[in-house]
Amino acid sequence: MKHTWTYANIGGNTRVVIKNGKDIQHLAELDEKLWTVLACPVSGLEIAEESLKYMDADSDSKIHVTDVVNTAQWLCKVLHDPQTLFNATAALQLTDIADEALLAVATPLATDGVITLEAVKAAIAGATIEAQAVPEAPYAADVIAAYKACKDAYAQYFQTAKLQSLGLATLPADAVAPGLTEEQFAEMGKKIADYEAGKAAAEGANAAALAAAQAQYKPLEKLLLLCRDYVTLLRNFVSFQDFYAKRGKALLGRGDAKDAPWAIFQAGTLVIDQRACNLCLKVSDMAKHNTQAPDSGMFLIYCNCKHQATGQTMQIVAAMTVGDIRNLKVGKNALFYDRQGRDWEAEVVKIIDNPISIGQAFWSPYRKLGDWVSGLITKSAAEKEKKSFADMTAKLQTTPPAAPAAAQQSAQPAPFDIAKFAGIFAAIGMAVGYIGSFFTSLALGLKGMGWWGWLVIPGLLLVVSGPSMILAWMKLRKRNLAPLLNANGWAVNANAIVNVLFGNTLTDQAQYPMVKLQDPHAKIKKLTKGGKWAIAVAAIVLGIAIAVVTLYLCGFRVCACFI
Repeated sequence: MKHTWTYANIGGNTRVVIKNGKDIQHLAELDEKLWTVLACPVSGLEIAEESLKYMDADSDSKIHVTDVVNTAQWLCKVLHDPQTLFNATAALQLTDIADEALLAVATPLATDGVITLEAVKAAIAGATIEAQAVPEAPYAADVIAAYKACKDAYAQYFQTAKLQSLGLATLPADAVAPGLTEEQFAEMGKKIADYEAGKAAAEGANAAALAAAQAQYKPLEKLLLLCRDYVTLLRNFVSFQDFYAKRGKALLGRGDAKDAPWAIFQAGTLVIDQRACNLCLKVSDMAKHNTQAPDSGMFLIYCNCKHQATGQTMQIVAAMTVGDIRNLKVGKNALFYDRQGRDWEAEVVKIIDNPISIGQAFWSPYRKLGDWVSGLITKSAAEKEKKSFADMTAKLQTTPPAAPAAAQQSAQPAPFDIAKFAGIFAAIGMAVGYIGSFFTSLALGLKGMGWWGWLVIPGLLLVVSGPSMILAWMKLRKRNLAPLLNANGWAVNANAIVNVLFGNTLTDQAQYPMVKLQDPHAKIKKLTKGGKWAIAVAAIVLGIAIAVVTLYLCGFRVCACFI
């Protein structure tokens, strides 16, 4: 009878859910088109590499669907019930083993009817053989080393000496004769060659014998490793169950893994700018990763990480899914916790900018405008400072001729020319008048339009922020993990959507309690949230008003109904 699979909507796609041993027994019947992943690398994941190597039958450093299916068939053959795999432990009851050959090997190593991975590894490490004797060296080690160092030079000397005896060559005047005859040199070489050949043969035979002695335990080691890791791989291969599972807020390495499941591609937690980013992936090739990462639609932070105790280095990419981006820039230092709870020093080396939230997109135009104005002011101030410094330097370097006493007495400061500045004062007054007139006209217009006229203000806000918010909404609903994994050598067969609600669980933001004590050095009292919003809205309206008046003065008839 055809097997009935369980389906669930996981990460924006309908996916197969692996629930029990029956699913593993019928895994070969599952259409490959329904698998979330078609291939993944053997290394660089948070799952034992030795487990994956046992599955990688062709040793191509990739796990393919066929490898996963073949492994499932082997496990179902050597176990009485594949449901045992869902215990996810590296230990088995002897009664769980169906294969007689495996059972025969496991029985002497078991304790109270239980065979463990530790016992098998100890047996592998303690395997003994009747070793072949290595032949005795004909000379001391330093003599053999000296022979190898002088071998070519001595052979050249004896060859040239033969040719010289035939009148076909001449030894160099500074040539030093070896301290032994050619026959002694040849005999010495033969003894050393025979010794090294015999040593290599003995060591090779001993290694083969040891491998054979250990080989009897390898299938049992494979079984116990897969008993621990195979279901975890299925949950990250057939579907992304572990990635989309509900999890706690604790940092990786600081909580119970059973209470907080993590996908095998999640490398740890990046703590930066009062946030903990839990979607962090190791990066094997930065250049290759950068070509595909922008397609994810996520705000990405690339970091170089170094573990001070061991000197190890690695590169990671972290997805920022909550908060603001004002303080995130290249060169910023952070802290990275790996899955073992070890801390690494991290430095931001690259940022891929994408929306984090709709709220951030709302303020984005005003912040960009503020940055632009600030840049203009800074540039203007710098230019004026540079010009002032240049003028001062020129005056100091140039010595003016002494003026006659009469001229000095007659020199008087120029009187203040009020006419010269009248135009400036008039322009300033006109600008202030226009702004005041605008607000007056705006208020009267709104009053005349009734209560619904006040909708003009949020309308103006939407005109400015609306496009950014719409673009952000479109990108946020399409954020996709697949390009990040594909850039690391995965073959992801379906989208892995990271929507806003799920994205909020991938980044933990600092939460502070209600603080009753006030900063004694604060100049003003802390504004309430409502006060901050009032000031922000007032600033936005003022900015829009100034922009409209400026355009009007430049000849553009904008908001003519109010001006």
